[in-house]
Amino acid sequence: MAKPLTDHDRRKQISVRGLAGVENVADLKTNFNRHLHFTLVKDRNVATKRDYYFALANTVRDHLVGRWIRTQQHYYEKDPKRVYYLSLEFYMGRTLQNTMVNLGLENACDEATYQLGLDMEELQDIEEDAGLGNGGLGRLAACFLDSMASLGLAAYGYGIRYEFGIFNQKIINGWQVEEADDWLRYGNPWEKARPEYMRPVHFYGKVEHTREGVKWVDTQVVLALPYDTPVPGYRNNIVNTMRLWSAKAPCEFNLKDFNVGGYIQAVLDRNLAENISRVLYPNDNFFEGKELRLKQEYFVVAATLQDIIRRFKASKFGSTEFVRLDLSKMPDKVAIQLNDTHPALAIPELMRILVDIEKLEWEKAWDIVIRTCAYTNHTVLPEALERWPVDLFQNLLPRHLEIIYEINRRHLERISNVYPGDHDRLRRMSLIEEGNVKKINMAHLCIVGSHAVNGVARIHSEIIKNTVFKDFYDLDPQKFQNKTNGITPRRWLVMCNPGLAEVIAERIGEDYIRDLDQLKKLLDFVNDEAFIRDVAKIKQENKLKFAAHLEEHYKVKINPSSMFDVQVKRIHEYKRQLLNCLHIITFYNRIKNEPNKLWTPRTIMIGGKAAPGYHTAKMIIRLITAIGDVVNNDPVVGDRLKVIFLENYRVTLAEKVIPAADLSEQISTAGTEASGTGNMKFMLNGALTIGTMDGANVEMAEEAGEENLFIFGMRVEDVEAMDKKGYDAICYYNRIPELKQAMDQISAGFFSPGEPELFKDLVNMLMHHDRFKVFADYEDYIKCQEKVNALYKNPKEWTKKVIHNIAGCGKFSSDRTISQYAREIWGMEPSLEKIAAPDDPR
Repeated sequence: MAKPLTDHDRRKQISVRGLAGVENVADLKTNFNRHLHFTLVKDRNVATKRDYYFALANTVRDHLVGRWIRTQQHYYEKDPKRVYYLSLEFYMGRTLQNTMVNLGLENACDEATYQLGLDMEELQDIEEDAGLGNGGLGRLAACFLDSMASLGLAAYGYGIRYEFGIFNQKIINGWQVEEADDWLRYGNPWEKARPEYMRPVHFYGKVEHTREGVKWVDTQVVLALPYDTPVPGYRNNIVNTMRLWSAKAPCEFNLKDFNVGGYIQAVLDRNLAENISRVLYPNDNFFEGKELRLKQEYFVVAATLQDIIRRFKASKFGSTEFVRLDLSKMPDKVAIQLNDTHPALAIPELMRILVDIEKLEWEKAWDIVIRTCAYTNHTVLPEALERWPVDLFQNLLPRHLEIIYEINRRHLERISNVYPGDHDRLRRMSLIEEGNVKKINMAHLCIVGSHAVNGVARIHSEIIKNTVFKDFYDLDPQKFQNKTNGITPRRWLVMCNPGLAEVIAERIGEDYIRDLDQLKKLLDFVNDEAFIRDVAKIKQENKLKFAAHLEEHYKVKINPSSMFDVQVKRIHEYKRQLLNCLHIITFYNRIKNEPNKLWTPRTIMIGGKAAPGYHTAKMIIRLITAIGDVVNNDPVVGDRLKVIFLENYRVTLAEKVIPAADLSEQISTAGTEASGTGNMKFMLNGALTIGTMDGANVEMAEEAGEENLFIFGMRVEDVEAMDKKGYDAICYYNRIPELKQAMDQISAGFFSPGEPELFKDLVNMLMHHDRFKVFADYEDYIKCQEKVNALYKNPKEWTKKVIHNIAGCGKFSSDRTISQYAREIWGMEPSLEKIAAPDDPR
């Protein structure tokens, strides 16, 4: 009998991983050994795994550098319009494998390391995640960078180089415990410090109105030191830049007045300035009005705008001095996209530069700002909207407060002219909210200061126009657009699920990787026995691999033939992990009632981080782990139901669990999840979705056919109607016996025998003030889960639905999303053209 293929041999057969040419492999080995030698020559003789990882990373990086330099040279010569994507978060994950995929080096590197007696997957596991984001918003920015490079756009991601990213989550005795994410501990081979582009950023001080104009004086200065990370496009030889700023105290910091506290203290106080880039705020969809956060927001904006204007002035342009210094041409050469309101200060800061420093008159400057800036809204949850106290601004950014007041004065004057006498409208639309504490509404500032405002899925963009920003839509309907989110098929298919990528390529070729609409061609294979078999086989292999991973890292044994039912996302009441919990308890109770019935076995996995200050979210995690302790240790249940909390969910864990999932849980209350992007990743990787008509689920159902998803629950209209008449949880509790039983078990301490009161806060919330109406969707959810069970018993029909889903994924490529931003907001034209590689003649 033939020996089963090793992992390495199996990987070698996957053509989407690139060609392993003999010369290529030989060169890689030579360069690997050179890098290893330089690593070791410094201090040691024995190489560690980490030394091998760094040698491989540096070898791959060598392939980027020539392309990077050439791309930037190409932009300098052609002088295209440039787009600047400003975001407080870039959730990048690991870089090594993604770089190999985009450069077509994966098989060559695999072969080279294999010939050197190393296992490439082991080396990849040494890399730390760049966890500079909380969830969807930060990961979207990362997918967008990949697509912008793959579409040949002259694009730059600008953000903060946090020393500590999103915390690592440990589960200890069922509770979440946070630990600092010291991701730079061993150094980062992918970044290059650029001290020559260091920029000063000013805080505090006071404003002087003089005859020569306005001056902001007596400020405290912090230096912004840029670190550049290359962003390679998919096999087009383009390498763009992500530039992240790190805070540095200036040399003279605190020393001018060091008689106060002395020299040593003055040097120690440098930390205060450098704290600006110390740590990512770990809130997802929640606003916490802390001064340090406002400093971070201004820091990234002020440093970035200096860079943008320097690059605008230095570019070759028409190269006559006059044109180069004419800032009115800026909107023809510069687009700035604001990823949520976090970089909203770009609007007043650009005004400050144009008016105070470049001496333009207000109207001219304002026209430039509006034509340059565009704003993406990511949420309608009121607690997530940024509203900064005016006194914080007065102290930290006094000139920006004056500018915002002037923007608001002119804005309100315009409204008065359009709607004379409508004082309530003026109050609603003002950038300044009156109250006990006067606050600046940053979303209003973004809308007024941008030429385009977009939501991130069709339903979300409609909700924005009809509710939260209705007044602004009535005034300026032409500003409002939709740009449904997408994901990069490079990381989220080719890289994380090469087996599936390959069986697709065998049927329709490899071009779909840069043109995901081609997946439609798979509809020709929906009834193809061989293809059905191949898709099911890949899923089974992925499940076995993930089961082995769980056993190795968490010591849990699971049944790989059970349905893998997965809900991974940040823990939040609106995402309704509690609804999932109620289904688990109901299913458990049914097995206990009829232990001899043929149940469809399930492994239910829930994962995600809770913001450290979000008590309810932490209690939800505690409930999930408590339910798991009971269910997993009940001999009557056996391996028909297992509940696993996936610890420390992050990009790298997503890349492992998503390809293994059978069922994707997307169960937010209709109207609360702006888009979701995890939903798209599961769909592309061959899971079926159980979900509400919320966010992008609506468009997924439209693309794949609603009959190929498990849709349940209230629609947005139903939720609105219920808000009008009032939601009465107790009525559901009394009417539905299985719901009552589950709730009674939670509140009586069935899942917390040592502490019967443990979950009383959760129970009280669900019964008396549940904004997200969990009980209202319970019945339909349970019925829908029964349909899931029935279909799973028929693997062939299940897999046919899977194929319909994969075939409907084309729309959800971030390449499509970015092409729409480029054409409809930035005024740029995407291109699939390759530029010459560094080793080609020019």
